[in-house]
Amino acid sequence: MHPFTILLSGSALPTGRLLAQVAGSRVIAADGGMRHAALLGLQAELWVGDFDSASAELQQAYAHVPREEHPVGKDYTDGELAVQAALARGADRLILVGAMGGQTDQTLAHLLLGIRLVRQGIPTLLSSGLEEAYPLLPGSLQLELPRGSKLSLLPLGGFGGLSLRGVRWPLEGAEVPLGSTRTLSNVALGLVEVELQSGYGVVIAYPATL
Repeated sequence: MHPFTILLSGSALPTGRLLAQVAGSRVIAADGGMRHAALLGLQAELWVGDFDSASAELQQAYAHVPREEHPVGKDYTDGELAVQAALARGADRLILVGAMGGQTDQTLAHLLLGIRLVRQGIPTLLSSGLEEAYPLLPGSLQLELPRGSKLSLLPLGGFGGLSLRGVRWPLEGAEVPLGSTRTLSNVALGLVEVELQSGYGVVIAYPATL
Protein backbone atom coordinates (compact mmCIF):
# COMPACT_ATOMS: atom_id res chain seq x y z
CA MET A 1 0.00 0.00 0.00
CA HIS A 2 1.13 3.53 -0.80
CA PRO A 3 -1.22 5.91 1.05
CA PHE A 4 -0.68 9.63 0.66
CA THR A 5 -2.10 12.50 2.69
CA ILE A 6 -2.70 15.73 0.78
CA LEU A 7 -2.78 18.83 2.97
CA LEU A 8 -5.26 21.41 1.63
CA SER A 9 -6.14 24.89 2.83
CA GLY A 10 -9.56 24.19 4.39
CA SER A 11 -10.30 23.34 7.99
CA ALA A 12 -8.47 20.60 9.91
CA LEU A 13 -8.81 19.54 13.54
CA PRO A 14 -6.37 16.91 14.90
CA THR A 15 -8.93 14.45 16.29
CA GLY A 16 -7.73 11.03 17.35
CA ARG A 17 -9.64 9.51 14.44
CA LEU A 18 -7.94 11.76 11.89
CA LEU A 19 -4.49 11.19 13.40
CA ALA A 20 -5.01 7.44 13.09
CA GLN A 21 -6.18 7.79 9.49
CA VAL A 22 -3.08 9.71 8.35
CA ALA A 23 -0.56 7.71 10.41
CA GLY A 24 2.15 6.14 8.28
CA SER A 25 1.18 7.93 5.08
CA ARG A 26 3.45 9.97 2.84
CA VAL A 27 2.56 13.65 2.72
CA ILE A 28 2.31 16.36 0.07
CA ALA A 29 1.17 19.86 0.98
CA ALA A 30 -0.76 22.17 -1.33
CA ASP A 31 0.11 25.83 -0.74
CA GLY A 32 -1.43 27.06 2.55
CA GLY A 33 -2.32 23.51 3.52
CA MET A 34 1.22 23.21 4.88
CA ARG A 35 -0.01 24.91 8.05
CA HIS A 36 -1.69 21.60 9.03
CA ALA A 37 1.59 19.66 8.99
CA ALA A 38 2.72 20.51 12.52
CA LEU A 39 -0.85 20.26 13.80
CA LEU A 40 -1.04 16.65 12.64
CA GLY A 41 2.58 15.76 13.37
CA LEU A 42 3.34 15.16 9.69
CA GLN A 43 6.45 15.74 7.59
CA ALA A 44 5.75 16.77 4.00
CA GLU A 45 8.06 15.44 1.29
CA LEU A 46 6.84 17.98 -1.28
CA TRP A 47 5.17 21.40 -1.28
CA VAL A 48 3.08 22.20 -4.35
CA GLY A 49 1.44 25.43 -5.45
CA ASP A 50 1.72 29.05 -6.48
CA PHE A 51 2.25 29.98 -2.79
CA ASP A 52 -0.21 32.86 -2.84
CA SER A 53 -1.90 31.59 0.35
CA ALA A 54 1.27 30.60 2.22
CA SER A 55 2.41 33.34 4.57
CA ALA A 56 6.02 34.49 4.68
CA GLU A 57 6.32 32.93 8.13
CA LEU A 58 5.01 29.59 6.87
CA GLN A 59 7.36 29.61 3.90
CA GLN A 60 10.30 30.38 6.17
CA ALA A 61 9.36 27.61 8.62
CA TYR A 62 9.21 25.03 5.82
CA ALA A 63 11.95 26.36 3.56
CA HIS A 64 13.65 22.95 3.77
CA VAL A 65 10.77 21.14 2.01
CA PRO A 66 11.29 20.63 -1.76
CA ARG A 67 8.90 22.74 -3.83
CA GLU A 68 7.01 22.27 -7.06
CA GLU A 69 6.13 25.85 -7.98
CA HIS A 70 3.38 26.85 -10.41
CA PRO A 71 2.26 30.23 -11.75
CA VAL A 72 -0.84 31.89 -10.32
CA GLY A 73 -2.46 31.79 -13.77
CA LYS A 74 -2.55 27.99 -14.01
CA ASP A 75 -5.21 25.59 -15.24
CA TYR A 76 -5.63 23.54 -12.04
CA THR A 77 -5.93 24.21 -8.33
CA ASP A 78 -2.96 23.67 -6.04
CA GLY A 79 -4.88 20.75 -4.54
CA GLU A 80 -5.36 18.94 -7.84
CA LEU A 81 -1.70 19.50 -8.70
CA ALA A 82 -0.72 17.98 -5.34
CA VAL A 83 -2.94 14.97 -6.08
CA GLN A 84 -1.28 14.58 -9.47
CA ALA A 85 2.12 14.66 -7.77
CA ALA A 86 1.03 11.95 -5.33
CA LEU A 87 -0.27 9.72 -8.12
CA ALA A 88 3.00 10.18 -10.00
CA ARG A 89 4.77 8.88 -6.88
CA GLY A 90 2.68 5.73 -6.77
CA ALA A 91 -0.20 6.71 -4.47
CA ASP A 92 -2.89 4.02 -4.36
CA ARG A 93 -4.97 5.60 -1.58
CA LEU A 94 -5.53 9.26 -0.76
CA ILE A 95 -6.65 11.25 2.27
CA LEU A 96 -7.47 14.86 1.45
CA VAL A 97 -7.13 16.77 4.73
CA GLY A 98 -8.52 20.29 4.74
CA ALA A 99 -10.73 19.51 1.75
CA MET A 100 -13.76 21.06 3.48
CA GLY A 101 -14.51 24.07 5.60
CA GLY A 102 -13.10 26.71 3.26
CA GLN A 103 -14.68 28.31 0.19
CA THR A 104 -17.79 26.57 -1.13
CA ASP A 105 -16.41 26.33 -4.68
CA GLN A 106 -13.23 24.68 -3.41
CA THR A 107 -15.15 22.24 -1.20
CA LEU A 108 -17.45 21.18 -4.04
CA ALA A 109 -14.49 20.86 -6.42
CA HIS A 110 -12.72 18.60 -3.92
CA LEU A 111 -15.82 16.39 -3.55
CA LEU A 112 -16.09 15.99 -7.32
CA LEU A 113 -12.36 15.34 -7.55
CA GLY A 114 -12.79 12.59 -4.96
CA ILE A 115 -15.51 10.98 -7.07
CA ARG A 116 -13.25 11.07 -10.13
CA LEU A 117 -10.38 9.51 -8.19
CA VAL A 118 -12.55 6.65 -6.94
CA ARG A 119 -13.73 6.09 -10.51
CA GLN A 120 -10.06 5.72 -11.40
CA GLY A 121 -9.66 3.06 -8.72
CA ILE A 122 -8.02 5.27 -6.07
CA PRO A 123 -9.84 5.00 -2.70
CA THR A 124 -10.21 8.55 -1.40
CA LEU A 125 -11.29 10.01 1.93
CA LEU A 126 -11.85 13.73 2.45
CA SER A 127 -11.70 15.02 6.02
CA SER A 128 -11.55 18.06 8.24
CA GLY A 129 -11.31 15.93 11.36
CA LEU A 130 -14.87 16.73 12.41
CA GLU A 131 -16.39 16.02 9.00
CA GLU A 132 -15.63 13.20 6.55
CA ALA A 133 -16.68 12.65 2.94
CA TYR A 134 -16.72 9.35 1.06
CA PRO A 135 -17.35 9.28 -2.71
CA LEU A 136 -20.22 6.94 -3.55
CA LEU A 137 -20.38 5.04 -6.85
CA PRO A 138 -22.32 1.94 -7.99
CA GLY A 139 -21.29 -1.01 -5.87
CA SER A 140 -20.99 -1.40 -2.10
CA LEU A 141 -19.41 0.73 0.60
CA GLN A 142 -18.91 -0.02 4.29
CA LEU A 143 -18.25 2.73 6.83
CA GLU A 144 -17.03 2.17 10.37
CA LEU A 145 -18.42 5.14 12.27
CA PRO A 146 -18.89 5.58 16.01
CA ARG A 147 -22.45 4.77 17.06
CA GLY A 148 -24.56 7.93 17.00
CA SER A 149 -22.60 9.59 14.21
CA LYS A 150 -24.71 11.70 11.87
CA LEU A 151 -24.46 11.07 8.15
CA SER A 152 -26.04 12.31 4.93
CA LEU A 153 -25.98 10.98 1.37
CA LEU A 154 -25.90 13.65 -1.33
CA PRO A 155 -27.29 12.40 -4.69
CA LEU A 156 -25.09 14.52 -6.95
CA GLY A 157 -25.92 12.30 -9.91
CA GLY A 158 -29.09 10.84 -8.43
CA PHE A 159 -29.26 7.40 -6.77
CA GLY A 160 -30.82 4.33 -8.36
CA GLY A 161 -31.40 1.20 -6.31
CA LEU A 162 -29.97 2.64 -3.09
CA SER A 163 -29.88 0.39 -0.03
CA LEU A 164 -28.73 1.74 3.32
CA ARG A 165 -28.30 -0.42 6.41
CA GLY A 166 -26.92 0.03 9.92
CA VAL A 167 -28.69 3.37 10.34
CA ARG A 168 -31.77 4.68 12.15
CA TRP A 169 -33.69 5.10 8.88
CA PRO A 170 -32.68 2.28 6.50
CA LEU A 171 -33.55 2.04 2.81
CA GLU A 172 -33.86 -0.84 0.35
CA GLY A 173 -33.69 -0.29 -3.41
CA ALA A 174 -34.68 3.36 -3.17
CA GLU A 175 -34.75 5.83 -6.05
CA VAL A 176 -33.40 9.23 -4.98
CA PRO A 177 -33.36 11.92 -7.69
CA LEU A 178 -30.87 14.75 -8.01
CA GLY A 179 -31.67 17.49 -5.52
CA SER A 180 -33.70 15.30 -3.17
CA THR A 181 -33.13 15.76 0.57
CA ARG A 182 -34.54 12.32 1.41
CA THR A 183 -31.14 10.90 2.37
CA LEU A 184 -29.96 13.72 4.63
CA SER A 185 -29.56 13.62 8.42
CA ASN A 186 -29.43 9.91 9.26
CA VAL A 187 -27.72 8.31 12.27
CA ALA A 188 -25.25 5.41 12.37
CA LEU A 189 -26.19 2.52 14.67
CA GLY A 190 -23.13 0.38 13.90
CA LEU A 191 -21.38 -0.67 10.72
CA VAL A 192 -22.99 1.34 7.91
CA GLU A 193 -23.50 -0.56 4.65
CA VAL A 194 -24.39 1.21 1.42
CA GLU A 195 -25.28 -0.45 -1.87
CA LEU A 196 -25.90 1.54 -5.04
CA GLN A 197 -26.99 0.23 -8.43
CA SER A 198 -26.69 3.44 -10.45
CA GLY A 199 -25.85 7.13 -10.11
CA TYR A 200 -23.23 8.71 -7.89
CA GLY A 201 -22.82 11.06 -4.98
CA VAL A 202 -21.06 11.40 -1.68
CA VAL A 203 -21.57 10.31 1.92
CA ILE A 204 -20.92 13.08 4.43
CA ALA A 205 -20.31 11.78 7.96
CA TYR A 206 -19.86 13.55 11.28
CA PRO A 207 -18.10 11.00 13.53
CA ALA A 208 -19.51 11.20 17.04
CA THR A 209 -17.07 12.17 19.78
CA LEU A 210 -16.88 9.40 22.33
